[in-house]
Amino acid sequence: MDVTTETFEAAVLERSRELPVVVDFWAEWCGPCKTLGPVLDRETEARAGQLVLAKVDVDASPELSQQFGIRGIPAVKAFRNGHVVREFVGAQSPQAVAAFLDALLAPSEALRLVEELREQGDLLEIVTAVEAGELEEALREIVERAPEAPPAQRDLLRRLAVALFGDLGPDHPLSVAYRRRLATALY
Repeated sequence: MDVTTETFEAAVLERSRELPVVVDFWAEWCGPCKTLGPVLDRETEARAGQLVLAKVDVDASPELSQQFGIRGIPAVKAFRNGHVVREFVGAQSPQAVAAFLDALLAPSEALRLVEELREQGDLLEIVTAVEAGELEEALREIVERAPEAPPAQRDLLRRLAVALFGDLGPDHPLSVAYRRRLATALY
């Protein structure tokens, strides 16, 4: 689907709360964009119903290019929960695009760690918070428990927090706020 400055909020940011949305920033005059476009189309069609592909013509929507720091095209950004969580710049091989999309759709490291904690019966307050989508509460608990935790549990808490930051994306307000708090708690 083609997206403009006017439709971006609903088509990408809001929709990414339901399904991952992959945005291809491109231009008609861009040769590598013409190479990447059909690859993205084919690979997203192969994953129909699991994600959405949106296309932004950078010449028609320069505001979006500026807002998302587009310096070169093609630029591809994957959104979840209204934030960029993965991205790449430049034409990629079909295998690289498939790997990018598969990684986007795979269970996250955070979910794997939460499952590990559930199976161990450890830190159930954090497990419950993550499963309920209360990520600020989970991060608060991690930061509070980390300084006094035994070394193995402390490492697990660190890995879980870093994985949650990865799921949220580096610019998400919770990532920004809790990354520094985690560093202070650990070191």
